[in-house]
Amino acid sequence: MGHPAASTGPSDPPASNGSGHTVEPTERWLVVLPRLLIAGFLLAHGALHASFLSPRPAATAGGPPWPFELDRSWILTPLGGDPVFTRILGLALVALTVAGFGLAAIAVLGWLPVSVLAPSVALGAIGSLALLGLFFHPWLIAGVAIDLAALWAVLVAGWVPE
Repeated sequence: MGHPAASTGPSDPPASNGSGHTVEPTERWLVVLPRLLIAGFLLAHGALHASFLSPRPAATAGGPPWPFELDRSWILTPLGGDPVFTRILGLALVALTVAGFGLAAIAVLGWLPVSVLAPSVALGAIGSLALLGLFFHPWLIAGVAIDLAALWAVLVAGWVPE
């Protein structure tokens, strides 16, 4: 009587990548890792807008100005915009941005239908562009570039996770 071959440990069964192609367990990270990175980036970009909700830190001598200010808009304040209205508008845009990019991240992970991706990226990016435009500070230009790149990726290039 022969002995069964020694086992090297539990083995995960092959999985499908959604296109019918079988993905071996060692290849799963090649499928999952890009989704995790993109979802994390979308979440981080959206969450960074919550900095507009944080209180202004104490000014320091020679320190940089605080870029996340909702009480004054470079365009609404000179036009006579009410500071309370300006702040409420900013808060609504922050909520829109965080929600849009949060939904986009969930869609990238596959927990929502892929059809949710483009509208949620558009929602988050347009909210972000409006927020960054109304409360502009030169430090925030990278956020504008990220929003434009995200819009291009899903609306022009038609990118969807595989």
